[in-house]
Amino acid sequence: MLKQPFAIGRRALAGTALAALGLCIAPWAAAQEPWPAKPISLIVPFPSGGTTDVLARALADALSKSLGQPVIVESKPGAGATLGADYVAKARPDGYTLLMGAVHHTIATSVYKKLPYDFQKDFAPITTVAMVPNVLVVNASLTPAKSVAELVALARSSSKELAYGSNGNGTAQHLIGTQFQASTGIKLLHVPYKGSGPLTTDLLGGQVEMSFDTITPVLQHIKGGKLRALAVTTAKRSAVLPDVPTLEEAGLKGFDIGTWFGVLAPAGTPKDIVAKLHTEMARIIKSPDFADRMRAIGADPIGDSSAEMAARIREETAKFARLVKEGKVAVE
Repeated sequence: MLKQPFAIGRRALAGTALAALGLCIAPWAAAQEPWPAKPISLIVPFPSGGTTDVLARALADALSKSLGQPVIVESKPGAGATLGADYVAKARPDGYTLLMGAVHHTIATSVYKKLPYDFQKDFAPITTVAMVPNVLVVNASLTPAKSVAELVALARSSSKELAYGSNGNGTAQHLIGTQFQASTGIKLLHVPYKGSGPLTTDLLGGQVEMSFDTITPVLQHIKGGKLRALAVTTAKRSAVLPDVPTLEEAGLKGFDIGTWFGVLAPAGTPKDIVAKLHTEMARIIKSPDFADRMRAIGADPIGDSSAEMAARIREETAKFARLVKEGKVAVE
């Protein structure tokens, strides 16, 4: 008479053990699910309309098809691109939150006295998407200068400081402006914006006389005659603006500053996920269709290795630390 209850009890214990085992296995199985299993966020630290946004959307579109999951571009602008970077630095390192970073972040390291993240320690570089030259442009209807020499002469003779807009304190445009002043001996008024979109609007409206923005957001306005390109800031001319001289050709010896854009993940992201992201992104960036799309907007596609991007960040952080110190550029 005792066998049946004992058998039932034994079956109950076995069931309980299996249930407990299931609870242990479930999290492990979830952790092992193939990546990506849900949408990926690509954070752009500037408003829409600028070069960072344009490149991010082009890459996200192709990457969505490649990975089989939506790659959603999210804008988190502010503080010279540092707010968006901080958001990603503190995100869960699982491959679902990425940063569309840029040269600005290697400059901000020296410009901002206190940053809530370390750009070299808190991120895992994936690949550099493209390099885009910056271009000195003026409002064609309000600023008569047709060359760098004429602009410098105008600035010296003007009763007020000419204003140049940038994408924010500590960005490449800001630093180029300080270097331009140091090289020419003139004084300009720096007006920081949250990104290329609002900057271009004010430049076209005459609120600022000039800018040193990347080619992409101003190219259509140069071709349309509303903005006049006086020089590019890199060592060689741009293929989309072949008649525009470099600043070095205009007499500013050794001037060579451009803007690169690349994708990074939070530090601690699994190496296999970083490797997969690099493989897919590099393939896309080096594809003929994507490369042609980039060159049409003045960008030179790259698609380098994660190690090469990390080396770029180290080298440029040191380079810009020196330029920031020389230009006495600082932001609280």
